[in-house]
Amino acid sequence: MMSSVANRYPLHLRALIYGFILLWVLMAAFPFFWTLWGSFKVELDFFSIANWTNAITGQNTFNTYGSSFTDTGYLGAWIQEEFWRSAINTSIVCFFVVCTSLTIGTLGGYALSRSGYRYTFWLLITALIFRAMPPITLVSGYLLPFFEWNLWGILPTTIIVLVAINQPFTLWMLHSFFQSIPKELDESAKVDGCSQFQAFRFVIIPVMWPGVITTGLFSFLLAYNDFAVTSMLLSDENRTMVPKIAAFLGTTYTEGNVMFAVAAVVSATAPLFILVMFFQRRIVSGLTAGAVKG
Repeated sequence: MMSSVANRYPLHLRALIYGFILLWVLMAAFPFFWTLWGSFKVELDFFSIANWTNAITGQNTFNTYGSSFTDTGYLGAWIQEEFWRSAINTSIVCFFVVCTSLTIGTLGGYALSRSGYRYTFWLLITALIFRAMPPITLVSGYLLPFFEWNLWGILPTTIIVLVAINQPFTLWMLHSFFQSIPKELDESAKVDGCSQFQAFRFVIIPVMWPGVITTGLFSFLLAYNDFAVTSMLLSDENRTMVPKIAAFLGTTYTEGNVMFAVAAVVSATAPLFILVMFFQRRIVSGLTAGAVKG
């Protein structure tokens, strides 16, 4: 159907549209593929000032290792600098942030969407105000009690703070999804003998499952890409991937650390690329479901 619609346009207009799409894709994908290419070079090639073509040919890489490509950056980042610890820490943080946020968000969003009280609107507005505040202003309030109670630098406290910061977003998003589901489904389930929670679990959740996946993915991305919270609340040994990359860049005077950062950036970006490509249909269907009410 889309092809038939596209064929209605003149040939030159179709060429212009496809050319613009191709240019946009190239511009959007170029930084990632360029970084991926450069991660297999040495620093003198990828950041060459004398001749930028060295980043393509890998002349200095060949002179050093006998090949135009080298995995030194990845070995240095993952083995020498133990980037694998940061990957494990990131996985732990993201898992518990997503599970906690979705549990609270689904229960709270469902309750608020089915509530007839006026205070529900003000609760949502209050949550939106807290979400609009810069995270750094909220984190500063946690530092003093964490230091006094000796809770600074560990993963559980960071997970709690990330949930507190991201929960308003999750609540708003899930609330909009629940509002798009007719209340008649709840009433029909109750007529059939279900309690309120059984109606929520067996009737509503299966209907809005794409919305739950979409919200969980966005919650995952917020935790995965966070820098301000994790860099302030985690000690060096408990760093997640993004603060660890920043630590590489903060020691550029040490030879090779820049390429460790480049390799780490590729390692941290690749899972996101695969994740979004795998769940792209779920994301679109989930956002569409949340945008249509009734």
